[in-house]
Amino acid sequence: MSAEMRSLAVTAIAQGEECAVLRVTGELDLRTEQAFLAEARSVVSAGHRFLVLDLTALRFCDSRGLSCLLALEWLCRRLEGRLFLASLGVRMLRLLVGTQSLGVFSCYPTVGHALAAVPDGSRPAWPPSMDEPAPPADGDPEPDGTGHRAP
Repeated sequence: MSAEMRSLAVTAIAQGEECAVLRVTGELDLRTEQAFLAEARSVVSAGHRFLVLDLTALRFCDSRGLSCLLALEWLCRRLEGRLFLASLGVRMLRLLVGTQSLGVFSCYPTVGHALAAVPDGSRPAWPPSMDEPAPPADGDPEPDGTGHRAP
């Protein structure tokens, strides 16, 4: 893992045919901008023209990070899609207000609210379903922790 990705993680948490929800964790700045853009472009290239960015865990974003978001907004619109920002923290909101770029983005209080703005046919299931736990393999302890199997 590169040093850039240690301070930034982009994780797909839900995907539909044309929409993906990405959780952005860490810092979006000069050191991480290329990694962020590469990851986001790969998701858009896979056919997801609607992107919802869950910014709950974004700790820091500077002007370079803002430029990344503007580039991603432009790319989505070029493909007749949209970029939605969800769960903005106070710092991110101050950055958007201070740079007078709040009106450029579609901002929502939660991922669920952002997904409601995505066209019905493109929207992924939300909240994402949790996979059922795998049954214990032979020799694995039973859920009660005894390690014994019933006869």
